[in-house]
Amino acid sequence: MATRTITEAARTAGGDGPQLRTCRRWRGGPGRAVGIACWLLLAAGCAGESAPDSAGRSAAGGMASATGQAVEPQQQLPPGEAAERFELIDQGGNAFDSATLAGKVWMGSIFFANCPGPCFRENQAIADILREIDDPEFVAVSLTCDPDNDTPDVLNHYAARFEADPDRWKFLTGDMEVIKRVGMETFKLPVEVGVHSERGVVFDRQGRMRGSYHLLQEDRVQRLKKLIRDVLAEEQP
Repeated sequence: MATRTITEAARTAGGDGPQLRTCRRWRGGPGRAVGIACWLLLAAGCAGESAPDSAGRSAAGGMASATGQAVEPQQQLPPGEAAERFELIDQGGNAFDSATLAGKVWMGSIFFANCPGPCFRENQAIADILREIDDPEFVAVSLTCDPDNDTPDVLNHYAARFEADPDRWKFLTGDMEVIKRVGMETFKLPVEVGVHSERGVVFDRQGRMRGSYHLLQEDRVQRLKKLIRDVLAEEQP
């Protein structure tokens, strides 16, 4: 079928007010593409919380990056329930169990290796954060939203572009249903094949979400760093 481009724009308020914009290249009939674009639009309107600040977009080969989500949290949150345990595969081909994150502060994110622009910038921001906050108690966990193509070997080569320390930065692949569950239920971000948000989501040592900020905006990255440092400095129970 022909490749179609769809752009939806939602209401925009000043500051961190509600905002949604999706621009994606889609291989498929117009009904399916419009349906998904509308799902993202309606979801953002039902959140009842601050939607994302502005986002970068990518579109190539039927894949895209989209920011705007149904249940995206406010930028900083009080501690809630601990995240549900999940298991995936890391860039070394090893089984990854999120239980190993217990006692550490960690940041989750979503990307895919073939993303032509925003994902590289997103991961460059994470690399910079890891270099600046050089603490073994802080770990980054990046999930691909294109697991069919992003095998452990692909992710290993991709991680090398950022000189990623495998002990502090996990690039994860595996079952797409697990990835979608983690993205939507744990990270509170939208996830479909090739569709994701460019936000970093911070979890404390007890696995509780503490907030999220956009990784493509420098002022938000500075707030993200402050949040990470604040959570690292919290007294352990």
